[in-house]
Amino acid sequence: MKSATSSTLAALALVGNVAAFWRMPCRSHTGIARIDPLVAPGSIADHAHIVFGGGNFGDNATYEDLTKCKDEKHDCTSCGVTQDKSAYWTPPLYFQYENGSTEMVPNVGGMLAYYLFYLDNLQPFPEGFQMISGDPTIRNFTGPFPDAELSSWPTDPTDQFFLHQRAIGFNCLNYDKDPEASLYRHTLPDKAYLDANCKDGLRLEMAFPSCGTGEKDSENHRDHVAFPSLVKEGNCPEGYDVHYPFLFYETIFATQQFAGKIGQFVLSTGDPIGTSYHADFIMGWESADYLGQAIDTCTNMSGNIQDCSLFNIQSDNDAAQCAFETPADLEGEDCEGTNEGLPYRVPIQYGPEPATAYPVYGVDSAATSMQPTAKPSSFSQPAVSYSPANPTSTAAAQGGIVVAAYSSGAEGASAPAVTSAPAPAPASSDHPDCYTTYITNGYEVIEMVVIETDVTITASGPAPAAPTTASTTAAAADAAATYNKHKRHVEKHQHAERRM
Repeated sequence: MKSATSSTLAALALVGNVAAFWRMPCRSHTGIARIDPLVAPGSIADHAHIVFGGGNFGDNATYEDLTKCKDEKHDCTSCGVTQDKSAYWTPPLYFQYENGSTEMVPNVGGMLAYYLFYLDNLQPFPEGFQMISGDPTIRNFTGPFPDAELSSWPTDPTDQFFLHQRAIGFNCLNYDKDPEASLYRHTLPDKAYLDANCKDGLRLEMAFPSCGTGEKDSENHRDHVAFPSLVKEGNCPEGYDVHYPFLFYETIFATQQFAGKIGQFVLSTGDPIGTSYHADFIMGWESADYLGQAIDTCTNMSGNIQDCSLFNIQSDNDAAQCAFETPADLEGEDCEGTNEGLPYRVPIQYGPEPATAYPVYGVDSAATSMQPTAKPSSFSQPAVSYSPANPTSTAAAQGGIVVAAYSSGAEGASAPAVTSAPAPAPASSDHPDCYTTYITNGYEVIEMVVIETDVTITASGPAPAAPTTASTTAAAADAAATYNKHKRHVEKHQHAERRM
């Protein structure tokens, strides 16, 4: 197993992340509903989830359902590789207004699922494998902020609660600045901080355990897996000798759309603190053997799925057509729009004690109180300045998963359209100017970061005519027609910047 000394980690950070990996883009969700086949099989879940991946997802979904679906409509995936019909799901983020009403914060670009190869002797997830990372009842982070240096962490990974709490990340996005390290903060920033610092939204991050017993599941869907001593790498606990890829989810929410509005952000679990963030996974690759081949051969350091010849890549438009069928007992529910409270009747619980159980709307006959628990006057989220990642601090504290920004996916207009976001305020800098353009096409919204560089051209002749409305319209149409090429270029450019 790899050494976990601080000097080695520092060296890795200085040369970039040397672990092979790929990132699976799932640019469109298959649905948002109160469904959880692991926690509430055959029933209604007590909170909403945003779901990506296999189209035959449902309240009793299994590996066989996802990979051997005979219904052509649901034999699909919203992810970029057709051989991956895994189910990936997390609680979405909501904004709660002063009057108690809520609406879901728009998801930007779907989700990325990273498969990172940190441990040695990796094995593929077996067929029928499933797991949960995180706990929806937790309302308190017990550690210091920021995290202590990795060199001071216990080398014996017996304290899994310590590691679970550090497997959650809330990444403040500001593309005008260097990125924060992944898993840097483990609670939701308060709204004032978000408004002031996170002009491009908030990225929610969840890491999964990569040490296993070899079992496909356990009663609570957690005990058959464990984190290594540094969350993403290090020593596995005794009895957890099977090494899996390190699975890491990223989901971006457009919190900047609520800047200046009075209210608070809260997870669908009724958690304004953020520590209840969690994620579920059902392995849905076409076979364990196929996933094993991918682990052995798809080792390009770019992380791009296009660089693996085994993968059949589908277009974003095709992926966006994949959606699961809503169960009959959830028909008519709207987990995205405005509701009187969290969907449906989920109470706000501030902690710091664990959240208590509450009646599930549509299952339990007792009415659920919509009154939140009292907000503790003693609780305060860390007030910190924006802290970008750098090789030294990343190696010493956060572990260095500084991964690529991305965007696209999300429902949009039926015809291509081009709109420009406001350009950033001018600043004294040697860097080129840049602005963001959004291209809407069907179910997708593609965000392009355009970097402008001054070029001096000496020429003689008459001055060019001013642009006409027709030429401007034609330019917009050309941009829409070629957005796929631009999108691929921008993603690769961002990836290179953020992994240096």
